[in-house]
Amino acid sequence: MKREIIITADGSSTIHIPEWNEQYHSKHGAIQEAYHVFIKQGLHYYNEETWNQSDKICILEIGFGTGLNAFITLLEAEKLKQPMHYVGVEAYPVSAEEILQLNYVKQLQAERETIRFDKIHKMSWENKHEVSPYFSLTKKQKLFKEIEDKAVFDIIYFDAFGARVQPELWTEDIFLKMYNALKKDGVLVTYSAKGSVRRAMQAVGFIVERLPGPPGKREMLRGIKKDN
Repeated sequence: MKREIIITADGSSTIHIPEWNEQYHSKHGAIQEAYHVFIKQGLHYYNEETWNQSDKICILEIGFGTGLNAFITLLEAEKLKQPMHYVGVEAYPVSAEEILQLNYVKQLQAERETIRFDKIHKMSWENKHEVSPYFSLTKKQKLFKEIEDKAVFDIIYFDAFGARVQPELWTEDIFLKMYNALKKDGVLVTYSAKGSVRRAMQAVGFIVERLPGPPGKREMLRGIKKDN
């Protein structure tokens, strides 16, 4: 399937799939969306509401893709001096040629972290790597339906392709796997605000909130796991 690099409204790049008319990130701003949905409403919310400062935060990303969410989470870990372990799941990894065309380091004015951005993408899959003193990463190449973790993660970044093009990724079966993978009081955040997605999350036990969305999107969803 053909993929091409495009520039989004905030100047940051993403990958566009013409056949689906779908992007890896919002065309209204890849970096803006990532920070709003996953950092502000996910990581920062969890820190304020739940985090025990003696613990390392464990994050699962559904759809590792371009590595943008992992990279901005690394930057937050360094800024906050907060230990984090990040697991990124991706069935179809982005190519090295595509990674070279992404402009996240420049757009984030994070040139000092260029080596770590490169390391995120060059490190081997299926193994845990220490990327920085505060951030470790494991990349797993697998289908989302193959996830079987139980009470491992504090936060899930649910960043799969939209339900319009891949509805099978937004079902009760998938969200039950997400629910089971979270610890008690764990948080799942996603850019989607579709009614069918909200109902699927609620059906498996999430307490779901509608929240203001990133630029170009009215709402997003956050789910909380309150049961063990």
